[in-house]
Parts: sequence; structure tokens; C-alpha cells
Amino acid sequence: MENITNFDLDTTPLREVNQFLHGDSSKLNGQCVKIQNPNGAHNIAVGLKADVKVAIQGHAGYYAAGMNQLATVVVEGSAGTGVAENMMSGYVHVKGFASNAAGATAQGGLLVIDGDAGLRCGISLKGADIVVGGSVGSFSAFMAQAGNLVILGDAGDALGDSLYEVRIFVRGKVKSLGADCEEKPMDDEAKKILTDLLRKSGHQDVSPDSFKLFGSARTLYNFHVDHAGAY
Repeated sequence: MENITNFDLDTTPLREVNQFLHGDSSKLNGQCVKIQNPNGAHNIAVGLKADVKVAIQGHAGYYAAGMNQLATVVVEGSAGTGVAENMMSGYVHVKGFASNAAGATAQGGLLVIDGDAGLRCGISLKGADIVVGGSVGSFSAFMAQAGNLVILGDAGDALGDSLYEVRIFVRGKVKSLGADCEEKPMDDEAKKILTDLLRKSGHQDVSPDSFKLFGSARTLYNFHVDHAGAY
């Protein structure tokens, strides 16, 4: 039987909830924590380092599940700016809309957004995977360095501006590409990565053949990638 702990932010201060979530990881591992009436509070479930499941039963404010490690965090509503910011590992799922800078600087793990995402989704992405069921705003994947961004809807202006080695998969229309971003051929490796991410995010019925792949033209590099070993 699953061990469930319930908190109600109408009656319990958020600081107390977060202190509980930062407790002994050996006791938290495998637990399920449900947070009721979040009402857009900021910094819910930030910096978790245990294999715990957290269900935020409503809308979350800024930086929900930021700096996540190991935990599974589900936002059952929408999320404010910076959801899963600097995530290191684990799984974060936003069932509604995600505001600006979703997954910013995230280094590992998987962020799934069922709805749309705002401006700068995946800005400075450093290795995590992001799957957006809807569309993303302008300057998404700006200066993204590594990882994968999957967009089932459309992308706004300047997609992938000044990016490095991230892969961007787009099913819909792209309003414009940013500096040094170009369409790439969908090779077998990229198609395998996309297929796996669609499966993990619950979109296994969507054909990977309906996506275009975008990546770096490598014209803004200060070194040539083929000669990286010489530096």
C-alpha cells in the first residue's frame, strides 16, 4: 500500500511542507505527497533530492519543482515562470499551461507539459529533455547547449537562437528561426530519440515522421567542433 502524506496550503505554511520534503531521503523514498490548494504559491517542491512522488493539486506559481533531483512532481494545473528550472534528474509533469522559461538551464531529467509553454522554453538547456504537447513562445531553446526539445504544436519567433548541440523537434509551424539555427535531416539516431520521448510523454500514437528536426549550423562557434580534441 502506497504511503501517502497530505498537506493543505490553506492551513499549513509552504515552508513547513518544503521542510518535510527536504527531510531524510531514506524515509521519503517511495512516498507520495499530495499538496492541496496550492493557489499559485511560488517555490513549491523546490530542490528535492529524494525519490518521492509529489502531486500539486492545482496551479503552481514560480519555480515549481526547480532544481529537482530524483523526484516525480506532477502539477495538476498550470505552472508559473521557471517550472523545473535547473532540474538535474527526475520527472516533472505539468498538466496545464507552463509560463515563461520552463525548464531553463535544466541539466537532466524529463519535463512534460501537456498544454502550451510561454517565452524562452528550454532557455540555456544543458542536457534535459522537454516535451510540449502544445505550442511554445518566442526565443525557445535560446542558447540551448544540450538535450532535446519536442514541440507537438507551433513555435514562435527566433526558435533556437544561438543554440549549440541541442535537438529541436517541431510538429507544427515555426514562425522564424533564430541565429545559427537550421533545419537538419532526421537521421536514425534522432528519430530513435524522438520516438522514445514521445512514448515516455504519453504521445506514443504520434508519428515521429510528422516532425522536423532543427539544430545548430555551428557558424557561431569559437572553435570548430571537428577539431575539439585539439583545444
